[in-house]
Amino acid sequence: MPDSVPLPPPAPPPRDVRLSDRVRLVRNVLPPLIVLVVVGVELLITQLPDRRSELIAHLLFYGLVGPAVTFFSVEWIAQGTRAREHAELELRELYGELSASNGQLRAVQELMRDLSEAPDLAAAVEVATRGAVRVTGATHATLSVPGGLSSSVRGGTLLAAPSADLHALKVVIPAGGAMTLHFAVSPSPQTVALAEALAGEVANGLEAARQRTLDLSTLFRVDQSIRAERNMRRLLSRVTGNMAERLGADARAAYLFDQDGVLRLEYAQDFAGREEEGGSPAPAFALRVAEAGRPLLGESEEAAGVFPHAVSVLGLPMRDEQGPVGVLVLGDARADAFEGARVPLLAFMAGQATLAVRNARAYLYSEELAISDERARIAREIHDGVAQSLAFVALKLDLVGRKLRSNPDKAEAEVGAASALLREQIREVRRSIFALRPVDLERYGLLETVRRYVADFGEQNNIRTNLDVTGQISLSPGDEAVMFRLLQESLNNVAKHARAREVGVSLHGCGGVTLRVQDDGVGFDPEAVSGRISSAGGLGLVQMRERLEARGGSYRILSAPGQGTVIEAQLPQV
Repeated sequence: MPDSVPLPPPAPPPRDVRLSDRVRLVRNVLPPLIVLVVVGVELLITQLPDRRSELIAHLLFYGLVGPAVTFFSVEWIAQGTRAREHAELELRELYGELSASNGQLRAVQELMRDLSEAPDLAAAVEVATRGAVRVTGATHATLSVPGGLSSSVRGGTLLAAPSADLHALKVVIPAGGAMTLHFAVSPSPQTVALAEALAGEVANGLEAARQRTLDLSTLFRVDQSIRAERNMRRLLSRVTGNMAERLGADARAAYLFDQDGVLRLEYAQDFAGREEEGGSPAPAFALRVAEAGRPLLGESEEAAGVFPHAVSVLGLPMRDEQGPVGVLVLGDARADAFEGARVPLLAFMAGQATLAVRNARAYLYSEELAISDERARIAREIHDGVAQSLAFVALKLDLVGRKLRSNPDKAEAEVGAASALLREQIREVRRSIFALRPVDLERYGLLETVRRYVADFGEQNNIRTNLDVTGQISLSPGDEAVMFRLLQESLNNVAKHARAREVGVSLHGCGGVTLRVQDDGVGFDPEAVSGRISSAGGLGLVQMRERLEARGGSYRILSAPGQGTVIEAQLPQV
């Protein structure tokens, strides 16, 4: 097949001569050309045979050819002028379009900036509606999203609501909801395209605001879990549950280092919702996360080693300034379950959980110390009180046995004394049992627990009691425990030392909570006994004051021998 002959390149389009070139050409070329033509014509006219022919020739030349040349020269210049004016008009129109586009672009950028700074979803909806009016130039705009949130904004118009004369344009928001714009004139295709593009940007901004709202809600729930829970398993269940709910994960587990530095399972819940017993060593993936000290993703084999049937897992280390504390692991049956997860937020939540674990462990340790102190106190009471009294009773009974025949009257008196001492020790044992009886503050609350305790105290010790509660009482759980413990100590001291017939208890709430315990007993000198340990409750007066002052409260005792005792304690309200 013969080679094809190449075609010549297309001729360039004709280029218009510029107006300045036309004027220059007419000015430089036309005068000499006119001179040459006139000279030539005059030479030709001189060759004519008579004067009449010369006159006619002059009339024809100067009357027709001259004006025609002038007309076409001016028209040629005018054509250039019109072309220039047309080009200037097109440039002005293009500049106007570019200015309008630039203004719309700036308005869109401002809208996205405002959306990124919106504190919550409701504020984001309001910002998006105002931005839609600013970008499109609509007279009215209404934006509604799932969840019942909506906003309506009026633009540069005096009409409070859209009228029937306005042209409505409804655009669907990709993530759900719709945006309705109203215009004074029918929207152009460019405006429709702009509104549709704006709807996509608004959807992205609203989704970001929704995610921020969810993040804040999750952090709040985690914070509440940390504040309200001291049981380790329940604490880890709440923290990991909030994190799993945020990501839509189906399984979760928490591993903590024990006192020997071994990472062990503390809490876990599988895909079926079953909770597992703790104590088993951590799997390889949890150990890898603890060693790396940063969030890690695991797949297939590693995931199955943590949760059966899991395809992907996310591990979050728990660390503080003292070193590693444990690892939180979330699992899912989907391969891409944790793609795009908000890892910084989850890492922050793991840090909060670390503080909660430290606090829970400190609380458990303090409970162990309290139990140890209470055991020592009970042993001391039994040794110093009941044991010695019972030993004395045994001696009395031995003496009775020796004198029963030789001196019956003396033996009978000794039996009576031993019997009285035994009854007194029985009352002392009952008082100790009453003081040690567990009280469920969490179940009944402070006021109901105080009411029950005061009533039971009066019945157990045969003392008249009265309780007066006024004002609004609101304390944190820790402050409630301290206040109730102080009431126990005060009443136990009344029963053991005051020999009172009546005791009054009052709780008053006004800016703070004030507890007042007043008895009509024998009284005492506070300065003489302030450093001693109370045998009935285990805390001396100094320890009571220290506990209250550590929580921002105050404590005082008013007493004197023979004048009864008044104890006042105050704590700030939450």
